[in-house]
Amino acid sequence: MTIHKEGYTSIAIVALVIFVANALVHYFLPEHTWVIRLTYILSFLLLLAILQFFRNPRRHITTDDELILCPADGKVVVIEEVEETEYFKDKRIQVSIFMSPANVHINRNPVSGKVSFFRYHPGKYLVAWHPKSSTLNERTTIAVAANNGQEILFRQIAGAMARRIVWYVDEDSVVKQGEEFGFIKFGSRVDVFLPLGTQVAVKIGDKVSGGITQLGRFA
Repeated sequence: MTIHKEGYTSIAIVALVIFVANALVHYFLPEHTWVIRLTYILSFLLLLAILQFFRNPRRHITTDDELILCPADGKVVVIEEVEETEYFKDKRIQVSIFMSPANVHINRNPVSGKVSFFRYHPGKYLVAWHPKSSTLNERTTIAVAANNGQEILFRQIAGAMARRIVWYVDEDSVVKQGEEFGFIKFGSRVDVFLPLGTQVAVKIGDKVSGGITQLGRFA
C-alpha cells in the first residue's frame, strides 16, 4: 500500500505540528512524564489517522463496457429515480455513496469513454448526507459517454469536513474504467445518475469499493 499524492502536503503539515507540539511539551514540562506520554500517544494516533486517510491500496480492476463500477469506497445511502436537472434534464436512477473519513477517498471512473460534460460549482459545506448537498454544496458534475453508446453522470460533492475537491479530467478527456478521476479530502459523497432500466447491483446500506464493486449493468 502506498500514500496518495494528494496527501503529501497534509502529512508534512501534520508531521511538523507533531514535532513542534512534542518539542514544546519537552521544553516546558520536562518533569511531567504523564503529559509527555499522552502527547506521544495523541501524536501517534493523529499521524496514523492522516496516513490511513490518504492510503492508496493496490487494486486489480477488471474492465467491462456493459458494467458500471462504483466510483468510490463507502456506503450506499440513496437509490431512487430522480429528475436530473443540470445536464440530462430527464429522469435517471440516482445512486449515492457516502465516504466517511475512514474510507479511501480516491474517486475512480465508473465506465470507459469520453467526458461529454464537466462543470465545477463552488458552494456550501452541508453534511454530505443532507438531501440538498447534491445541489448546494461545492461539487463537480461529470458526464461520460461510455464506449457502448450510453451516457452516465456523476458528481463529487464536498461534505462538512471536505474543503477541497480535486479532479483530473475535463471536457473531451478520454477516461478508462477504474482509473482515478479525482480525490475528495475528508468526509464527502459521490452521486451517480444512471439511465432508466439499468440493473442496479447494490442496495441501500451496502459497503462498496471503488473500481471493484459492480454498481450496475447497462440494459
